[in-house]
Order: sequence, then C-alpha cells, then structure tokens
Amino acid sequence: MPTLSHASIFFFFFSLLFPSLRFAIGFQWSGGTRVHEWVFGYIMGEKLEQRGQDSQSFIGINYGQVANNLPPPEATAKLLKSTSIEKVRLYGADPGIIKALANTGIGIVIGAANGDIPALASDPNFAAQWVNSNVIAYYPASKIILITVGNEVMSSTDQNLMSQLLPAMQNVQNALNAASLGGKIKVSTVHSMAVLTQSDPPSSGAFNPATSDTMRGLLEFQRNTGSPFAINPYPFFAYQSDPRPETLAFCLFQPNAGRVDSGNNIKYTNMFDAQVDAVRSALNAMGFKEVEIVVAETGWPYSGDANGVGPSIENAKAYNGNLIAHLRSMAGTPLMPGKSVDTYIFALYDENLKPGPGSERAFGLFKPDLSMTYDVSLSKSSQTPSTPETPVNPSPNPTASSVWCVPKTGVSDAQLQANLDYACSQGIDCTPIQPGGACFEPNTVASHAAYAMNLLYQSSGKNSWNCDFTQTATLTSSNPSKFSSTSPSTNFE
Repeated sequence: MPTLSHASIFFFFFSLLFPSLRFAIGFQWSGGTRVHEWVFGYIMGEKLEQRGQDSQSFIGINYGQVANNLPPPEATAKLLKSTSIEKVRLYGADPGIIKALANTGIGIVIGAANGDIPALASDPNFAAQWVNSNVIAYYPASKIILITVGNEVMSSTDQNLMSQLLPAMQNVQNALNAASLGGKIKVSTVHSMAVLTQSDPPSSGAFNPATSDTMRGLLEFQRNTGSPFAINPYPFFAYQSDPRPETLAFCLFQPNAGRVDSGNNIKYTNMFDAQVDAVRSALNAMGFKEVEIVVAETGWPYSGDANGVGPSIENAKAYNGNLIAHLRSMAGTPLMPGKSVDTYIFALYDENLKPGPGSERAFGLFKPDLSMTYDVSLSKSSQTPSTPETPVNPSPNPTASSVWCVPKTGVSDAQLQANLDYACSQGIDCTPIQPGGACFEPNTVASHAAYAMNLLYQSSGKNSWNCDFTQTATLTSSNPSKFSSTSPSTNFE
C-alpha cells in the first residue's frame, strides 16, 4: 500500500458524495452489483472530526413539549450551543424558548397549529397578528428561518382542513411580505410519508392522486416562494412492518446487501435515502424539481413496550449516530448527490405525557437533567462516544491516539465481500483497490476488504460503531504494516 505521500490517499473529494401520524414504507428489492463509484481520502479523519465540530447547518433537532419535566429554556439553549446542532424545530411558537434562543445563531422553525389553520385561511388580519406576535416580536435576535403551517394535514381525513391549508400559508406569507421578511423567512407545511401512495421502488414515488390538485397548489406556492417540502421519513416504522435482520441493517445504515431500484438500477444501502428519494421522485414526477426537501422529523426510540419491535438503546444509537455520520459525509442520496438534506432529528427530549405506545415517549437524545441518553457525537467537545452501542456489541475502542479497523481472524470471504461492498458504497475511494490501482495487490477479497473497512472507519469520525461490521471487525492500536489472506489486518505502510 502506498505511503501517505501518494496522491491516491492524500486527496479527499467530498464534492461527489451526500410522532402524530407517521407512515412506514418498506422496500422489497434484491440483487445489485458492487458499488465503487465514490471518492474518499485516507488521511482526512482528523479533518472530518474537525468538520463534526464546526458548522453543520444541515443538522437540526425537534423540540417537543408534551411533557411536565423539561428543563428551563435557558438551560436548553446552553445545551444546544455545546453541540453541533444548528437548527431547532418547535411545534408551536413558545415565547420562552424563542427568547432563550436569541443571539445564539441557532435557526428556529416555529409552527402554527392545525387548529389555527381555519382562522389563518379566512382572516388576513389574524395571520398578520400571528406573525406580529410570534415572529416580529423576536426577529432578528431570534433567528426564525421557517414557519410550518399545520402538521401532517394532507394525510389526515379532514378534507375541509386540507382545502384551507394553502390559503392559510398564503396569508402567512403575505403577512411576512408586508413586514419585509418574505425573502428571509419561508412558509411551509409538514407531511407524513402517507402523502405517497407509491414508493416502491423510490423511482416510482408518487403522491396520492385523490389529493393531487391540492398538493399541486401547495407545491406551486412553494416553488414560487422558494420554501422547502417538509417530510417525516421514519425507517423505524419500515422495520416494524418488516422485522427481518436484513431490514434492520438496511434501516440502521449497517452493512447489508443493498436493494436495487428496478426503475433506474440504482443500488440503495439504507432506508433513509430510499424514503427521501421516493419523495424526490414524486416531486419530480409532478414537475417540481426545483422544490427542495427538508426532513422535518426522523428518529428511533431507545425504549418501548415489552412486545415492541425495534426500540433499544443499541438501535437508536446506531440509527441516529450513523444518520449523522451520513449527513456529515455530504454524500447525499442517489437522486440528490453531493449535498446533505437539512434533517431535524426527533427528538431533543422525551415527552413523558405523549399518548400511545411506550416508544412514543422514548425518542429523546437528552434527558431532563441535560445528560445524554446515548452519545451520537453531537457534542462540540468530543466526537468520540464514551459508551459505543450498535445493534450488536462493538469491539473495544483502544485508547491509543492512532487506531486501525481490521477484520477479525477467521471471517469468511463472503462476509468480507459484503463488508467491502458496503464500505465502498459509503463514500470512500475504492479506486486504489480496483485493477491497476496502487493497492490492488494482493488481489484478495480479504486484502481489499481490510483496506475499505479501515478507510470507512477513518473517514467517519473514528467512531467505534463504524468498526463493527456485524461483529466481524475490531480496532487495534498496533499498526498492521503487512497484510496476508491468512492473517487479516491492513497493509498501511
């Protein structure tokens, strides 16, 4: 393997990479070929770690308040400033929270409730008063960036409310325009995945034809105003509807065989990208390629009822941690490569008064005492989790400053091939191990897998869960200078 002076290792190219009602969409694809088109740089681990601590405008959090044990807003504002979270979504417009976030630079999404829609739609003066009370009173010290009018209205059964949604959004927009804020604060509404009647495969994504006229009106408004289409994809619910091990791996960004879209032959390696791209396809099919997508909610519960499928600390940490790493990679999705969709993770805190199954009250990344429920490397002070958790037990994390991710002894070639395919689909440069590449020899699956597995680990903030590979890898503080197929390690000289 070349030294760090070799250009094939030195350069890093990111430019090619990137609960009301919820709806789970499962995918039943199979097959696919190896994916080796991504580009990566070996020695950029430290750069990625620094990036994780710097500006990450695409990472947001949902701040729900259906609870009686939440910390004071001022304490929450201080907590948020200690993280790389740069945006907060509120379901209402709580003045205490909006004030507490003043002068923090944190972007704020505020919401008009479904119950406000009739008045907002019928009375422009009510809309103006709403904007005056909830926006102008705090802006610009409080960095309000988006107003969501209603939540998952288009997947409700209230036809009257659906018909009032667009007039309500228009009146809020007009009130912003009157205050000279129309170009600074956008107006949108949030949808569940149930607005799609077709999503399998993602390229066939389509909106419900029964509400297509209303949806088209909303999208025309959003195209004209430059506001984003806000959607709530939840791979967690996809897993609940198809609780197979391979589906769990697909939902948690873990190594898996991938699923190929029969419509365009694109291979997907995670459910998040598949769900988001189904929405992209639906927007494109209706003629709204210009409308951007924002993920208004996504998350995974860490606890649930005794008979619940999927909730656990391990799974929640794996989903949210790997989602954040995916966003930081700037890989994007197959249909929207090279950029990360703005994503608001659900949720900041548990909401102990929420109705429904136990999992609805166990999405919080932080506890009321401001400690972490589990670590997903959001803290500015550290990008390394103190207690690594994945769907399976990870290898211990050496304390040495330099560590390598290597295959365990005795791993089958079939498993190593699966690890290789997965790693090369996650944003690393596998060209050096292609025919003619500097690291093609020795030409064994074990050697190539070791190279790719370590590169993925080095590129992902050096988190222990990135060196798990379903318990087929381990971390070592000893530099494996040579590699042979009978003694799996890596060949980094």
